[in-house]
Amino acid sequence: MSQIIPRVFRSAPASLRSFSTTRPSAEFHFDTHHFVQRLEREGLNRAQAEGIMTALAEVVDESIRNMSSNMVTKADQEKQHYTQQVDFAQLKSELLLVSKNDLASLKGAHDQLQTEVERLKARLREEVTRTQAGVRLDLNLEKGRMREEGKKQELKVREVDTRIEQEIAALRTGIQMSKAATLQVLVVTGGAALLMAYVRFRA
Repeated sequence: MSQIIPRVFRSAPASLRSFSTTRPSAEFHFDTHHFVQRLEREGLNRAQAEGIMTALAEVVDESIRNMSSNMVTKADQEKQHYTQQVDFAQLKSELLLVSKNDLASLKGAHDQLQTEVERLKARLREEVTRTQAGVRLDLNLEKGRMREEGKKQELKVREVDTRIEQEIAALRTGIQMSKAATLQVLVVTGGAALLMAYVRFRA
């Protein structure tokens, strides 16, 4: 027990080499000699201590290999980082292309809408101009009709005035004739009365 051996399993005994089936003993990840000595101080014999050490070394080695298989190497990280950058650049390019296409589509729709608005404005101006022309024509026709109606009314008024004047003239003529006839009657009647009075006076 007191004999010191250099680094247990750095040059593993044949019994341990036949027991280990995973990795070479030179790649143990802890101080196997110190571990065996500690187990011997705890009361185990050399064979038991070395058996436990071997089993523990295999467990540690398997765990490290599992961890290593799940870990990503720096080269893999750089590759993944490069892939992500490429994917990001491609995504950015696609987004820019989509944005440009959307902007072009939006501009086209805006231009089309602007053209449609201008066309509607022109059509509205034509309709307003046509309506104004129609209203002016109707007003002119109405003014002409009113002038014609006024002339007709004026002619009718003149005709009525003429008729009234004619009636007044006829009435005046009738009155004059009546006066003359009355005067003649009065003269004749007066003359006859004077003649009869004279005759009576003479008789």
